Order: sequence, then structure tokens, then C-alpha cells
Amino acid sequence: MKNLIHYKNYYGSVHYSDDDQVFYGKIEYIKSLVNYEGTDVISLKQAFQEAVDDYLDLCQSEGITPDQSFRGSFNVRTGSELHRQATLYAKEQGMNLNNVVIKALKQYLLPINRT
Repeated sequence: MKNLIHYKNYYGSVHYSDDDQVFYGKIEYIKSLVNYEGTDVISLKQAFQEAVDDYLDLCQSEGITPDQSFRGSFNVRTGSELHRQATLYAKEQGMNLNNVVIKALKQYLLPINRT
């Protein structure tokens, strides 16, 4: 994954500002805005890990459930024609629409993950 770092099931973006000569990013795929920065790769990664730990500590002290990066569900906007085709396909196959989408994603993504 380009421009992403990973720690404790959280992903952080990696960017560079030439004007400020600093690496920076934010925790991705959560609702809260959590930023971090560093002057080099090592300090950026350390700042990201500290940001994740601080976020989790804050959630615990506030009694808030931390956002999860990937909850296992998402909305897909397909347009009415593709929605119709997928629904009819699901009916013909004796499946529900959710299983059709899961099957399609697996067929598309699994070959990518094998490389």
C-alpha cells in the first residue's frame, strides 16, 4: 500500500510538504480527525503510533468506543441499472444481494492480494 502506514489495526496517510520540509498525515478511515507529523520517516512513524495510542487512551478516558477503521459494512452506490441487474442475478442464483457483492469483491480482490 502506497502512502499508508499501519499500527494496531489503524492506517495512517503519509504526505510530504516541501515548503515546511515535514512529513505529515492523519489516521485514515475513522470519523475523528487525528493528525501527526515528523521530520523524517522514523519520526513520522513514531508520531503516527503515538497518535493512535493517544486516540485510544482518550476514547478510554472519555468512555467512548473508538472508531474502527473497517467495520465490515459499507454503502455502495451503483446506479439503478446495475442495482437491478445485481438483484435479478442474486434471485436467479438463490442468493441475497449482499452475498453477490461479497462474491464479486472476492473474485476481483483475491487475485490482487496473491501478488
